[in-house]
Amino acid sequence: MAYSNRPSRRVVLSGMTALSLAPALPAAAGGKSNPNRLWYRQPASRWEEALPIGNGRLGVMVFGRTGQERLQLNEDTLWSGGPYTPDSPEALAALPEVRRLIAEGRYKEATDLAGAKMMARPLSQMAYGTLGDLLLTFDDQAVPSPYERHLDLETAIAGVSYTTPSGTISREVFASAPDQVVVVRLEAKGRRLGFDLAYRGPQEVKYTAANFSGSATSLEPAAPDWAQREAVGTNGQDIRIRQDGPQAWLITGRNNSSQGIPAGLTFAMRVQVITDGQVSASDSHFSIKGARTATLLISAATSYVNFRDTSGEPIAIVRRQGEAAARKSYAQLRQAHIKDYMALFGSFTVDLGGGATDLPTDQRIVASENADDPALAALYLQYARYLLISSSRPGTQPANLQGIWNASTNPPWGSKYTININTEMNYWLAGPAGLSACVEPLLGMTEDLAVSGASTAKTMYNARGWVAHHNTDLWRAAAPIDGPLWGLWPCGGAWLCNTLWDQYDYSRDEAMLARLYPLLRGASLFFLDTLIEDPGGRGLITSPSVSPENSHPFGSSVCAGPAMDRQIIRDLFNHTIAAGKTLGRDSNLIAEITATVSRIAPDRIGKTGQLQEWLEDWDDAAPEPQHRHISHLYALFPSSQVNPRDTPDLVKAAKVTLERRGDLSTGWATAWRINCWARTGEGDHAHSILKSLLGPQRTYPNMFDAHPPFQIDGNFGGAMGIMEMIVQSWGEEIHLLPALPSAWPSGRMTGVRVRGNIAADISWTKGKLAQLRLKGRPGEEVRLRHGGELQVVRLNAGGVYEMKV
Repeated sequence: MAYSNRPSRRVVLSGMTALSLAPALPAAAGGKSNPNRLWYRQPASRWEEALPIGNGRLGVMVFGRTGQERLQLNEDTLWSGGPYTPDSPEALAALPEVRRLIAEGRYKEATDLAGAKMMARPLSQMAYGTLGDLLLTFDDQAVPSPYERHLDLETAIAGVSYTTPSGTISREVFASAPDQVVVVRLEAKGRRLGFDLAYRGPQEVKYTAANFSGSATSLEPAAPDWAQREAVGTNGQDIRIRQDGPQAWLITGRNNSSQGIPAGLTFAMRVQVITDGQVSASDSHFSIKGARTATLLISAATSYVNFRDTSGEPIAIVRRQGEAAARKSYAQLRQAHIKDYMALFGSFTVDLGGGATDLPTDQRIVASENADDPALAALYLQYARYLLISSSRPGTQPANLQGIWNASTNPPWGSKYTININTEMNYWLAGPAGLSACVEPLLGMTEDLAVSGASTAKTMYNARGWVAHHNTDLWRAAAPIDGPLWGLWPCGGAWLCNTLWDQYDYSRDEAMLARLYPLLRGASLFFLDTLIEDPGGRGLITSPSVSPENSHPFGSSVCAGPAMDRQIIRDLFNHTIAAGKTLGRDSNLIAEITATVSRIAPDRIGKTGQLQEWLEDWDDAAPEPQHRHISHLYALFPSSQVNPRDTPDLVKAAKVTLERRGDLSTGWATAWRINCWARTGEGDHAHSILKSLLGPQRTYPNMFDAHPPFQIDGNFGGAMGIMEMIVQSWGEEIHLLPALPSAWPSGRMTGVRVRGNIAADISWTKGKLAQLRLKGRPGEEVRLRHGGELQVVRLNAGGVYEMKV
C-alpha cells in the first residue's frame, strides 16, 4: 500500500534562516550515459521502489515524490531490548538424554525434550528497528513533466529532477561516511522553493495477503506475502521533539522492550536546515518559503556502546556531528563523500556486454524475462558492491538481513543476523570484488560472539571455547532460538569463522589473521569437546544438530552428524591449523586438531547417486524434496572440499542433488544455486538461474532482492554468482572463465581479487580469453587454470604478469 501525499502524524519543528552558497546541482544524466546508474520516470509508490543510500551506519530510503517526499531513516544500532543472557540453565542436564534419544532413533522425543530444556529464554531474539520518517510536503502540487529520479552508483548519490509550470526542482541525497550525516540538498531554478518539514515516528507494519504459504510437509507455518505491508501507526515509543539551538531540531526517544527484555537504548536524531529562504513554525509543522536552496543535515545515534553497555550519549553525538557538518559548505560535504566512497567502489569495473540501457531500470527488470540484458547483470553486480559499502563499513554493525534499510519496528524475521547462511552470504562478494575493508564489522561481531558464546558453550555443553547457533542480534545472543527444528544447530559460529578465513585468504592481512586466530581457536576447542563417536563407527559427528532448516523423514529436523556440520567443522579445523602454523601458536593444540580432523565422518553418496544431506541415506524420503536450503552443498560452495579437479564423483553427486532441489526458490536460495552450478563449470545453467533472479518475480523495481520479502543476501549471493562465472579462486589456483555463459561472449573485469592478495584484470572475446593482467608480490609463483589446462607463471620484479592471447 502506498502512503498518502500527506503525513499521518506531524509534530512541531522550529528554526531560523541561514545562508549557504553552493554550486547548483548537476543536471540529471541520461540513463545511457552511465551504466552504473538506476533511473526511473516516476516516484516510488511503495518502499520496494524507493532508492537506498547509506554510509554503513545511517541508512535512508529516498522515495523521490513531488507532492510529499518521504525519507525513511535507519541507524544500525537501533534495536529492541537491551543486554541479556538467554542461555537455558537446564540445557546441560538434558544434553545426554537428548543425545541418547537421537541415537535410538526417537527423534520426536528428542525434539520435545530439547524444546523444553535446551532452547533460549526468551525463545526469540531482539529486532532491528527504524528511526521513522522525515516528510517534506511541497507547496507546488502540480504534476511534473518531465520527471526523473536516479541513484548514481559512482557517487552514491540519489537524485530527483522535475519541472512544473513554475520552474525546475532538483534534489540530491547522500549519506556521508567522513562527516557522519545524511545530506539533503534542494534547489530551484526559475522559481522559489516552499515546503513543510515534519517528522513521523517509527511505524509498526501489518502484513497482509497470505498467499506465500509453506508446503504441506513444511516445518514452517503458512506465512503471509511479506511484500504486501501497510503502516498501521506509531509503535508507542516515547518520542520528544524540541529546538536544539537556533538552527537545529532534536528528536529523542527510547527503543521498545521485546520478549520480556527491558528496553536498553535511547536514541537521538538532529535535523538542521540551512537555507536562503524564510523560516517559520506553526503548531503542526516547520515551513520554508521563498528559497532557492535548502540543505538538510541529519545526524542520528543511539546510546549503544557495545553489546553489554548502553551508556552512550546520543544527544552529544548528534550535536557534535551536525554542528561539524554545518561548518562546511554543501560542495565540501559532497566532495568529501564522493572521494571517500570512490576509494572503495572505484577499485573494480565490469562489462558483460550491451543491454537495454535506454530503458528505465524498472522496465529493464521486466524486459529481462524475455531478452538477455548482459548490462543489467553487470549493474546488478555493481549494485551489490554499492549495497555492501553502504551497509557495512569499519566501525559499524555488519549488514543484517536487510542491510541497514528497514521501515518497520517489527520487520520480517526481526531483520536479525541469520548465521546458518544469510549473514555469511552477505560477505561472499567482499574479497573477490575488492571490498575487504567492508568485512571488519563481521569480524567485530564475531569477536563479540566469542565472548557471549563462551558462556553459552559452558552453560549448555560444559565445553571450552565458544559456540553460536543459527541466529544472533545486536546483543550477541548465542543460544538456540525459535525452536529445536530451526535453532538447535551448533555451527553458526564456526561458519562465521570460515567466512572470515576466506576474507583473510583474499587479503592476507596479517593484522586480520592476528584478530581471527583466537576466534578460530575458540571455535575449534568447542568442537574438540563436543564431537562424539558415531555409534555406527563412521567417524566423529555432532549431536544434537539439524541440517538447516530441513526435516528428515522422521517428523523432525533434529538429528546427529548432518553433512553440513561435518563439512564446516572440517574447514574450521583446517583453517585453525593453517593459522596456528602461520602465526607460530599453540603447537600442541594444533597437533590435537590435526589428529582429530581426519576422524570426522566423510561425505557420502546415496543409493540414487545424490550427495547425502544426512549421515543416513534419507534424502529420497525427505518430505521437502525441493527445500530452499542446500546445506550439504556447503562443501561445493562456498567451500571447495568438493570440486571438479579433486573430487569429480562428489561433484557428480552434488549435481544430482541440485537437479532434484530445483533451480528456483527464495531469493537467497536461488542465488546459492547459481554459485553451486558455476562451481561445477555449468555456466549456461548458472546463467539461466541468474536470469530468473534478475526478473520481476525475484527482483523489486529498486533492484532489491524479492525473497519475498526483501532480504539483501539475495543481492549479494547473486552478484557473487556472476563473479564465479568469470574468475574462481580455490585449490591454490586461479580458474579463468570457468563457467562463462554463452550469453556473455565478450567482456571485461578489472580489479578482481583472488586468494593470495593478487589483483586480476581479465578480458575475453568470442568466449575465449583475450588478455590477463595479474598484480601481486614480486617473484610470486601463480597457478592458472583455463580450459582444463594448468599453467604456472611467475610475477616479475614489479609484481606483474601480463598475457595476451
